Amino acid sequence: MKKVILIVATIILNIMTMNAQNQPYLTLNNGVKMPQFGLGVYSIPAGETTYNSVLTALKAGYRHIDTAHAYGNERSVGQAVKDSGIPRDSIWITSKLWPNEYGEEITPVQLDKMLERLGLEYLDLVYLHQPLRDYNGGWKALEAALEAGKVRAIGISDFDFSDELFNSIVEPVRIKPQAFQIECHPYAQREHWQEMAKKYNIQIECWFPLGGRDSKGEILRDPVINDIAKAHGKSAAQVIIRWHIQKGFSVVPGSSNPKHIQENIEALDFALTDAEMEQIHALNKEKRYFNMTYQQIKDWMENYEIWD
Repeated sequence: MKKVILIVATIILNIMTMNAQNQPYLTLNNGVKMPQFGLGVYSIPAGETTYNSVLTALKAGYRHIDTAHAYGNERSVGQAVKDSGIPRDSIWITSKLWPNEYGEEITPVQLDKMLERLGLEYLDLVYLHQPLRDYNGGWKALEAALEAGKVRAIGISDFDFSDELFNSIVEPVRIKPQAFQIECHPYAQREHWQEMAKKYNIQIECWFPLGGRDSKGEILRDPVINDIAKAHGKSAAQVIIRWHIQKGFSVVPGSSNPKHIQENIEALDFALTDAEMEQIHALNKEKRYFNMTYQQIKDWMENYEIWD
């Protein structure tokens, strides 16, 4: 009986490995290779919902999971990774520190707690989640964690309110960010920030790649995108994800729906033509769906602390 169980487990793992072979990788500025496509778990409830979403994604061939302390579901992510049976070094795990966790003294402590919540010995990528409080001190601590092997890559999230803010962390540091996470999709292609990231060889990773809830599906209804989707026998979501892939962005669409999780990864099995890429490029109007100002963010987060 044990032999049969072992054989079945081996077959399942082999199938999962084959599914992951189509996964494209990006080489970061420190030489580390990151799976380009993944699952974001923002706003997915902790516990069974996150656990099942991550496990479903990993079984479908996903090898990149993006979470954060602020999402409150790191433990569920870690448990799903453990229970998947997939070797740890085959899965890329990203998380993010909250501003009250920034500082040369406090960040190392909070990073250890993050690893404990996830049940991991190291993280593949850690972001500073928002450009507030002592982010320069937090960055120095992340540099030390990178050199100590606790993390494989470090990055900044939402430092796109102004050039001055972006430069305040990128210019003075010893180690430049490997990744820069921002809202990015066909209606807000963030061309200025593409150039800023390129200047420092920083990889852009996109949140709200399909527009997010506040878009109310606007991009998914776009007639140009839907005409392209029809031509390929694909969905609008698959075309948008494919556009991100061919632009060289890292893309982490979120979903707890098993059908959508499977649908999204099937964006890896076709290609858009140069003409179709140009058609989508022409849709850019730098229309964002998250539009809080930096001052509004500061006011909102003034007393918003996360501890665990």
